[in-house]
Amino acid sequence: MVTSTAVFADLALARRLEGAEAAANARFVEARAKLFPESGAEWIERGGVSAMFDGVDSPCTQTFGLGMRRAPTDDDLNHIEAFYHRHGAPVHHETCPIALGNLPALLHRRGYRPIEYSSVLYRPIAPTDRWPSPPDAATTARLADDSERDRWAALSVEGWSEFTEFGAVMEGLARVSAYRESGANFLAEHAGVPVATGAMILVDGVALLAGASTIPSARRRGAQLALLGARLGHAAGLGCDLAMMVAAPGGGSQRNAERHGFRIAYTRIKWAR
Repeated sequence: MVTSTAVFADLALARRLEGAEAAANARFVEARAKLFPESGAEWIERGGVSAMFDGVDSPCTQTFGLGMRRAPTDDDLNHIEAFYHRHGAPVHHETCPIALGNLPALLHRRGYRPIEYSSVLYRPIAPTDRWPSPPDAATTARLADDSERDRWAALSVEGWSEFTEFGAVMEGLARVSAYRESGANFLAEHAGVPVATGAMILVDGVALLAGASTIPSARRRGAQLALLGARLGHAAGLGCDLAMMVAAPGGGSQRNAERHGFRIAYTRIKWAR
């Protein structure tokens, strides 16, 4: 049944979601530049496209919003590519299938190829909604205060400790995330001991959920479920009407999101030149 609260996966929704992620990543790059001025981190805007440079190897070094406001031109792409070439960085575009213009044809003609898919999920939220909670009452989640930023970052890195190939990258990402403007950091605790992290960035009524990490010894205790409920409730209380997250297609994170009211808005493609 369609209700008055239905939100359809159309261009208007895509613009809100892509705009929220672009703004969230811009705040991340600004935090990097402030914490590590030697990094050269910066971002530019061209034709409604946000191009981020966060370091040559950073997953945040890419564009957001290509074709969301108007069909991109060769001049737009020339300008963006020059920005990345100046930094000695690869050129990556994260693209939405609802974007304006024939992006696959344009990017293919310019020598790009698809390298990655991701699912963008969303759900409407309201203060009257009921939020998920873990079955174990000893697992709770709360908003971390500013004095806990370094603690949050360290715990986030610990959650990735078994993936040694990501260690150095995650350490830098977690510290910058902890100090990003417009962000809210959350901690999950089991019997009062911090065991997991989650983050949320609020942009124009959209709550972007990210930063999920649980230390290996505390898995399967409902920590991420507690963090999901805490973040959705906090966002709704602040007047947000949409929540979003990005996940690997068909993976565990996507399934967990769908169990709790999220729907797939679209599948994005990342292109590399």
